[in-house]
Amino acid sequence: MDIISRLQKQFKIEFGGQIISVFSGAILTVVLTQVLSADEYGTLFLTISLLGIIKIFSRLGIDKSTSRYITKYKETQPDQVPYVLRFGTRLSLITILFTCVGVLFTRQSIARILNEPRLDRLLLVGILFIIFSTLSIFARIILQGFENIEAGAVLQSVDRGTRLVFVLGFVLLGYGSLGALFGYIIASAIAAIIGMGYIHSKYYETPKDTMQAGLRRKIAEYMVPLTVTSSANVIDKKVDTVLVGFFLNPTAVAYYTLSKQVVTFIQAPMSAMGFTLSPVFEAENAKGNGQTAARIYERALVSALLFYIPAAAGLALIAEPLVNLVFGDEYSGAVPVIQVMAGYAVVLSIAILTSNSLDYLGRARDRAILKGVTSILNAIFNIILIPRIGVVGAAFSTVITFAMFTMGTVYVMSLEFDLRVLWILNQTLYIIIVTIIMSLSVFTVTMYVSGYISLILVICLGVLIWISFSSLFGLINLNDVFKLFR
Repeated sequence: MDIISRLQKQFKIEFGGQIISVFSGAILTVVLTQVLSADEYGTLFLTISLLGIIKIFSRLGIDKSTSRYITKYKETQPDQVPYVLRFGTRLSLITILFTCVGVLFTRQSIARILNEPRLDRLLLVGILFIIFSTLSIFARIILQGFENIEAGAVLQSVDRGTRLVFVLGFVLLGYGSLGALFGYIIASAIAAIIGMGYIHSKYYETPKDTMQAGLRRKIAEYMVPLTVTSSANVIDKKVDTVLVGFFLNPTAVAYYTLSKQVVTFIQAPMSAMGFTLSPVFEAENAKGNGQTAARIYERALVSALLFYIPAAAGLALIAEPLVNLVFGDEYSGAVPVIQVMAGYAVVLSIAILTSNSLDYLGRARDRAILKGVTSILNAIFNIILIPRIGVVGAAFSTVITFAMFTMGTVYVMSLEFDLRVLWILNQTLYIIIVTIIMSLSVFTVTMYVSGYISLILVICLGVLIWISFSSLFGLINLNDVFKLFR
């Protein structure tokens, strides 16, 4: 099987897992916004944001550093892979232990600082979330390093599918935000047990050779830039939510969280592509196929722009009827936030493809510098803008700083590969023209949206115009698309 056929097969499997994740997440969001009050919904995701920040210390870049060296050595020195896996697993268990002890002794202080007493109990329960979610993420990233995309997709599907069942079950039984958090924990526990068990049975073998001198040091050293990057990434994604809660209130957190979740729902294709391709670039480089890797990246980048620029424009246009119909008038304050965050969908799609690939290519230090600088700027902009213009200020800050980071990662990738810049710009120009045509058409009929059917019809109109003109300008080949999903 050639590389393109193999990648298409892996993409379809990972995309299937992402679709399950998106649909389960969408159902979960809609039901939670209907069952929980905006205040309780905001408190739940304020807790999850805090736990996400705390997980920086339980992960410390161990999973990605381990995965990177698995990818590197399985092609050149497969006898060293068992040592890499053993070291990474043991180190991860140690950091999880220390992180959980830290939360146990600091949870009350965190609740006092944020003036939210409910956080004390939620963070105590959240210790279990840290343990199991860290292990489930570790398992999925290790499977990515082995290029076992199929198993990684199954693990993702199990996590998200069981999350939907248990979170909704506990909430509908009347246990509120605490019950929802228990649902997250049970889902992560199931995924972690399955993932780690599978890795142990398939890859955790007794080493047959001696361990390469300095291998532990290499893994540990590469953890440093990865930790900086992951920390900055978490700060980018979580600290703004915490700052909204600090400066405003849980209801504003609900608006901001809902906006980010809506953007995340449309990221499934790019998440699948990024997860599939990230280890491929390093594997092809190790084989001396740099040109092949460059062409794959170019095609993937243009595909991301072709899908997400029009999608972002359409999301901004239908934001108001979408929120009012799906989530209710209580969440109408999220409309301007979603309209601003539509731009985040575009830059996030490029970042998903590019930034994780840099880790596998040994460019984690460059990525760490970019992420560190833009994350600091994001925090500063949030502190300045949120008190002045409210939750929309957090959205503006996120879009501006993440766009800076994304452009930087694409530049670093251009240093790694010989990219056809003019070809990419030419394709982007056609994509913008298609987006303008589609947006004008959708804008003229959006005012007539009065219910679910009319909203779906408007979306279908936009998709039809996008497909027609994209095909006309030669941006997509419908036969190739049908072949990919056949």
